[in-house]
Amino acid sequence: MAAVEDVPAGSGGADAQEAVAKVSSSSGGVKSTGRGGASLLDSGEDFEMLNDEDEDDGNGDLPPLEDAGGKDRKKKDREDQGTQSKTSEPPPTAGEEEWVEVLGNGQLKKKVLEAGKGPDSRPRRGQNVKIQLKVCLTDDSIVEENDSLSFCLGDGDVIQALDLSVQLMELEEKALIYSDAKYAYGTIGSSSPAVPPNSALTLEVRLLEASDALDLELLPPHEKIALASYKRERGNVYYQRGEYVSAITSYGIALQITESSSKVDITDAEEEELTDVKVKCLNNMAAAQLKLEHHEAALRSCVSVLAHQPDNIKALFRKGKVLALRGDYAEAIKILKRALKLEPSNKTIHAELSKLVKKHSEQRGVEQAMYKKMLGNPTSAAVQKPPARTPWSISWKWLFGATAVAIGGVALSVVIAARN
Repeated sequence: MAAVEDVPAGSGGADAQEAVAKVSSSSGGVKSTGRGGASLLDSGEDFEMLNDEDEDDGNGDLPPLEDAGGKDRKKKDREDQGTQSKTSEPPPTAGEEEWVEVLGNGQLKKKVLEAGKGPDSRPRRGQNVKIQLKVCLTDDSIVEENDSLSFCLGDGDVIQALDLSVQLMELEEKALIYSDAKYAYGTIGSSSPAVPPNSALTLEVRLLEASDALDLELLPPHEKIALASYKRERGNVYYQRGEYVSAITSYGIALQITESSSKVDITDAEEEELTDVKVKCLNNMAAAQLKLEHHEAALRSCVSVLAHQPDNIKALFRKGKVLALRGDYAEAIKILKRALKLEPSNKTIHAELSKLVKKHSEQRGVEQAMYKKMLGNPTSAAVQKPPARTPWSISWKWLFGATAVAIGGVALSVVIAARN
């Protein structure tokens, strides 16, 4: 199975730019009523870095089966806590009063270099924007330059530093942005652009354009498919980086695109392709939800996949995982046996099924012991048995009867003798 393309989470890579530009140039972006680029998962963690593992491939195929529990994430979190941050402090404090706090924590700041067209020209979440961008490390070495970067504001198409700061910029404004690694490429860094782990960045940004997105209902089907696929691929990138909340957000946006109604004619083939993108998003969303230990949400995602594709191996596997995590071993074993029947050579399913059968057996043993303790054990109670008779033991009733008969016989003999 192919590996996920190495598109950085900051959307500075050429593949990401090309995908965004292709959709933007053909349709001007999209707008879904009521969405406004909001996160699907209202957790308060939308802009937090959650660094972990991987999933899904660049061809749109679903992630490999794996133990998608929370152990690896917890282990990684413990390792990250012991890692010293290499981020540098913001630029010199001589002009500190010119810097504006974006989040109020000192880790994301913005300074106006050239004024724009006024506060009324600021873009809104969900709008398409075009910017001129130069990215530098804190030693002033340039890592990326782009004269025309387009993205949908608030959708997670770019690093968080840009997504948050550009919302505060005016049209034609030029600004300098300082970002801690937390809102850039985090503890992992990036290969394209080349950013070392734990690196703070300075970004020189000019806001060139801001425009409303087109209504999804008016978007031609092939453009809707392309946009949904791009958002799904962004989710895959976030998943690989261990940023599971951001991954779920991107998958959720892709799902909203695939599920939107259309006022444009759509062929059966295009409808099927949209459904395929939807199923892949749901399946990968379930994997991310499992990583975050959101078991009920993961179960709902798996059920949705199976409603479209009852024999989807990965949805069956993850549903079995969730049921097992809830302690429903009998149903989990049933689901995994079904998956194994569809793919008998899958070693991951074999291993998981063996583990669950053992756990289920142990669970039943514990339950049986508990029931015996609650109800008592009749087999342990001593049953009173009558004493065994010896050959010489004679019942007193029999002895009394025999004596009565003997006396009666003697009396009868006396009476007969008297008559004679």
